[in-house]
Amino acid sequence: MYRFFTDSLNVDTVNGKVTITGSDVNHIKNVLRMKEGDTILVSDGVITDVTCKITKINSDFILTDIIAENEDNELSSRIVLFQGLAKGDKMEFVIQKATELGVSEVVPVAMKRCVVKFDDKKAANKIKRYEAVCESAAKQSKRSIIPTIHSVLSYKEALEYAKELDVCLVPYEAAKNMDETRKVINSIEKGKSIGIFIGPEGGFDEEEISNALEYGFKPITLGRRILRTETAGLTVLSILMYMLED
Repeated sequence: MYRFFTDSLNVDTVNGKVTITGSDVNHIKNVLRMKEGDTILVSDGVITDVTCKITKINSDFILTDIIAENEDNELSSRIVLFQGLAKGDKMEFVIQKATELGVSEVVPVAMKRCVVKFDDKKAANKIKRYEAVCESAAKQSKRSIIPTIHSVLSYKEALEYAKELDVCLVPYEAAKNMDETRKVINSIEKGKSIGIFIGPEGGFDEEEISNALEYGFKPITLGRRILRTETAGLTVLSILMYMLED
């Protein structure tokens, strides 16, 4: 069953109606060629997640009746991925897969060893593209929400943004103690907010690691092998999904 998102203003739970507008109208009508009577999943991205039957299709909107209310399929914990800017299409890959794995928010971070440099205009265009990738992945994986794509932050700004989270993990190649890493992961309770800091292709600068430790972040190891930037964050997310899934 296909998943779509709509604005909460288009959800009328009192009368059991949901309206879909925007680009999804063309997608439903002309790409998927769906008909009146077909069923779809619809979420407002906040609290409403319902199964609907299409009752009317025109060029401007899709009108549906709510036939069932669904439990949301989100993790109990808010997980924020702080991803060092990566070159090529790696950022899009990370955002797509992180969305599938249950991330709540992705924060692109400009770090010292980042090869990629964005000016304000380029950053804004990139964020729009990342948001589109995120929404598509949320639909495909039947998320109840579309994760937030934050604007690009400096490393210092990212540290300040993350300090309100309950726990922040920093996978770091110099971290050696797997037993300690297991203790840190196993100590995270469901419902706790979690930050994951991932370095770029060149890795973290030593000063960046020192700054993270000063903020109380937890350095962890992901094993003896060196993981690429596009692999490391997804590895941590996979572990957390296994630990936190109801």
